[in-house]
Amino acid sequence: MQNTKKSLLEKYAPVNNVCLMILAATAVTAMLVYAKVVLLPFMLAVFISMVSNTIANWLNRKFKLSKAISLAFILTLFISFIFLSVLFISSSIESFIRSADIYSQKLTYALDWFIGILQKIGIKADEALLMEYAKEIPVMGMIQKMGSNIFALFTNAFLVTLFLVFMFIGRGQSSTPFIMSVEKNISFYLIVKIAVSILAAICVWVVLSALSTELASMFALLTFLLNFIPNIGPSIATVLPLPVLFLQYGFDWHLWCALILVTAVHFIVGNILETKWLGKSMDLNPLVVIGSLIFWALVWGVMGALLAVPLTAILKMILERSETTKPLADFISGNKNK
Repeated sequence: MQNTKKSLLEKYAPVNNVCLMILAATAVTAMLVYAKVVLLPFMLAVFISMVSNTIANWLNRKFKLSKAISLAFILTLFISFIFLSVLFISSSIESFIRSADIYSQKLTYALDWFIGILQKIGIKADEALLMEYAKEIPVMGMIQKMGSNIFALFTNAFLVTLFLVFMFIGRGQSSTPFIMSVEKNISFYLIVKIAVSILAAICVWVVLSALSTELASMFALLTFLLNFIPNIGPSIATVLPLPVLFLQYGFDWHLWCALILVTAVHFIVGNILETKWLGKSMDLNPLVVIGSLIFWALVWGVMGALLAVPLTAILKMILERSETTKPLADFISGNKNK
């Protein structure tokens, strides 16, 4: 009887393990959702702390600055970036709102032009109905909502800063080899990503400012943030300024010039420079990256999508430490020969 029970347990052990993993994953996901208000700023602080520590060590080696001074300098830069970003966004939105009536008239003219094109090619269009739909488009509401979402992001910066201060104070000199490896890999990825995102944002700002585009500063900031989302983010950042350019200039050379130049910026920065500098440091399966984007976006919203790659990379490193979960880590990395 005992042998029979033992053989049954061994037979159904894989099934039990899978069920336990599903239950554990469900419980962890529920915890991530309900503790989002605290966990999201905490994870942001962890990543910023990794980057800050790496930069502080570099400043210490290069310029012989003490660790405390370096960390204080980096924290000051972080707070200044948030403050300046809020100023730029508020001024851009205020300027756009002041010109709302002008843009409404331009939208009407653009619809007249569009209806004329449809009539020339033999398509009948109900002008009154189209005008009614145009009036109901919540352009201002979308702009204000976009701005409020960004402001909400920056209001969380207080918690991030608070966590950072405690992390800087409590950071010890000694760490385990695993933690040092995680920090090295993640900080390298984030530093390169921050560098190429800043470069892309500056180039987009120069292009849009040269074309006198409203909300150019906000679009540049959105470019910086969206560049952290692989593949999808740069595409969204390319399309975002087009409605504003359409309202300003219609379908003239300004819109097409912005589309071509911004697309070129993202192609050069993302496909050439980032690939050259970053390489395959995260070693993640592209399909897993897409799946992680969807999962973290559902769990933590936009910020979850921004942090999806480093979070998945950390999960892979943790799974690699156990022989039981190593096959799952190999699947995440896409390496079947490991």
